[in-house]
Amino acid sequence: MTLVPTRPAPIRRRGKPVVTYDERQGPAVLPAADRHLVKRFSWGLTPALAAQVRAAGGGRAWFAKQLQPANVADAPGAAVNTWFPSMRLSPRQIFQNQEDEVQGSWEVAADLSRWTVGRRIASNRQVHEVMVDFWSNLLNVSLFHDDAVFWRMDYDRVIRKHALTTFEALVRATITHPAMGLYLDNAYSSKESPNENLGRELLELHTVGVDAGYTEDDVKASARMLTGYRVDLWWPSFRAFYDTSWHDTQPVQVMGFTHANRSADGRAATLAYLSYLAKHPATAQRLAHRLCVKFVSDQPTRAIVNAVARAYRASGTAIKPTLRALVDHPDFAAGAGKKVRTPTEDYVAAVRALGIRPQAPTTDDSFANAMLWQYGEAGQPPYEWPAPNGYPEVDGAWASAGRVLTSFTIHRDLAARWWPTEQARFPSYASMLPPMPATLAQVIDHQALRMFGHKPSDAVRTGIAQLLGMPLTTRLTKDDALAYWTLRGILSSLLDSPMHLHR
Repeated sequence: MTLVPTRPAPIRRRGKPVVTYDERQGPAVLPAADRHLVKRFSWGLTPALAAQVRAAGGGRAWFAKQLQPANVADAPGAAVNTWFPSMRLSPRQIFQNQEDEVQGSWEVAADLSRWTVGRRIASNRQVHEVMVDFWSNLLNVSLFHDDAVFWRMDYDRVIRKHALTTFEALVRATITHPAMGLYLDNAYSSKESPNENLGRELLELHTVGVDAGYTEDDVKASARMLTGYRVDLWWPSFRAFYDTSWHDTQPVQVMGFTHANRSADGRAATLAYLSYLAKHPATAQRLAHRLCVKFVSDQPTRAIVNAVARAYRASGTAIKPTLRALVDHPDFAAGAGKKVRTPTEDYVAAVRALGIRPQAPTTDDSFANAMLWQYGEAGQPPYEWPAPNGYPEVDGAWASAGRVLTSFTIHRDLAARWWPTEQARFPSYASMLPPMPATLAQVIDHQALRMFGHKPSDAVRTGIAQLLGMPLTTRLTKDDALAYWTLRGILSSLLDSPMHLHR
């Protein structure tokens, strides 16, 4: 793929209730620092979210509340939880339904994708949703893997449970999970025939990284340490279990970790090994760098990476103080507007910016169902990266001409309400207008404030005026503004601009 960087700037959106705002007074406008924080740690600023930030006492106070997601009222997210009944099924029920030809596992996986995006659009627990995405990508298990698919939804539950706890707890729970074991072949790894896939990726991708200096002998020992975790996919015995007869009981040495590993039940030894890796200085540096790439810059300075790594180690791998150290560092503020939105970030933020509220789906054409094909076309549907390393998080991976043109098409479809439209609430176009009559420039500014929380640059205004074929000083009546392509053109053009495509 040829990667062509796009233009720079920021973004904002419209969305869900809880703290309301008065359209007659315009949306709540946040200080630039608060806007930046919310952009990086949400799926898109909305007028309602801006009002929540102001009600909390500012961006940092909002962020502190968000780090305790159980204390954040989330009626919109709870509503999404009721949309897809398959989300409540156990792995065995998913398997049995497929055997009985009631529902295919791939259909459940598609519902998990829709449910995930639905929560990103609607939930008030935005920081939690962002961190679930981050950890799911770091500890990637591809959604439609033939075997892991039965356990993928349960794997999502595990990541959600630990997304804001400690990395030690997260890595212990995910590496030993049946979905990971099936995805990277550990479920079939035995003392007679050890499989190195998970043992290697645990070191290379999930913890210390390739620069930590581990050897091939370390990889082999890592694989032997993980033996015993099995999954039986045969009908009707379908189960996940620990098999002591499969566990290799040779002494283990991996980098600085040593264990006698004499017991046939090696689970305690395995968890000790995973805790060691989670707390390793190389893991701290690698996770700090990855967090900084995601939330700060593609090329973070050594200063911020070291600061985040220190907080990670000092807190015993706790995620909340690690994130606080990241946003406290001066480099975080300096990165405003310098990250390109990934296609899924773009899609969710566009839906939120336009004030679209999907409703419980009952047909294939319902917005909450049909959006799967729309955001899938964008090129980054949740959890579908086939390789263990997860989707790339650097800007260049998402700045090709093809990606941008696809995004433009999706923006137009959403802004013009062409598709999907069924079972979704849209604000009336008239409610989006400022007091009329108004100049074209005033209408553009009003839309930008509603969608992004700040006014556009002169270049963006001028570009929209040229598209519409009228001067910025043109005075518009309500009917003029609501003419078919005027407001729709403004909305789609703002989504096409750097204001939206950068965060």
